[in-house]
Amino acid sequence: MIHAIALDDEPLALKVIESFCASNDYIILEKTFTKPSEARDYLASNEIHLIFCDVQMPSITGINFVRELASKPMVIFTTAFSEYAAVSYELNAIDYLLKPINKARFDQAVSKANDFFLHLQSKEATSQQFLYVRAEYSLVKIPLSDIFYFETMDDYIKIHLKDKKPILTLMSMKKMLERLPKNQFVRVHRSYIVPFEKISSVRGKSLFLETQEIPIGESYKKDFFENYHV
Repeated sequence: MIHAIALDDEPLALKVIESFCASNDYIILEKTFTKPSEARDYLASNEIHLIFCDVQMPSITGINFVRELASKPMVIFTTAFSEYAAVSYELNAIDYLLKPINKARFDQAVSKANDFFLHLQSKEATSQQFLYVRAEYSLVKIPLSDIFYFETMDDYIKIHLKDKKPILTLMSMKKMLERLPKNQFVRVHRSYIVPFEKISSVRGKSLFLETQEIPIGESYKKDFFENYHV
């Protein structure tokens, strides 16, 4: 799913985007903002894939807002004025929607965003070979092939490694899963994430990594069996 936010100084425009996103299958609109400063703060501490960004706002233009972002998600600009289209494409915007936004045109724009998002995920999955985590006051580089499984330990995650000492890092399972290649790892329980390639067998409500038994949680069963292929 694409996690998105919307920034526009007009609340009515945000309501339109909210409505369109609610009827879309692959967009989750996390939050809407009328103030660029609040949107900037939210982006600094949350992983967002897409911004719907108004071009003309009182304190800053949407163009400059995007230019100033340290980490740049995908962007779909929205505005009542067509003259900014050329500049938006210089910033590699996914699309440029003219107000009042038409539903069919909106769907076309987010379809482009989804295609690009899937392309990026595919590239990451094929190129990512290592995981970097903070442990014992340093940044540790872990080859993905060394990971046996992940286990929650209160606010920490214990990374079990093949024939090596486990590594403990402060992170949620949700955040960890977001950093792993989707085609290589799966969450099978609220307390466990496992690599597909290390699964030796599945029996009943458990899977086995060699002799290590891992329970398959009821709420994770459907996703696991849809993605696990012997």
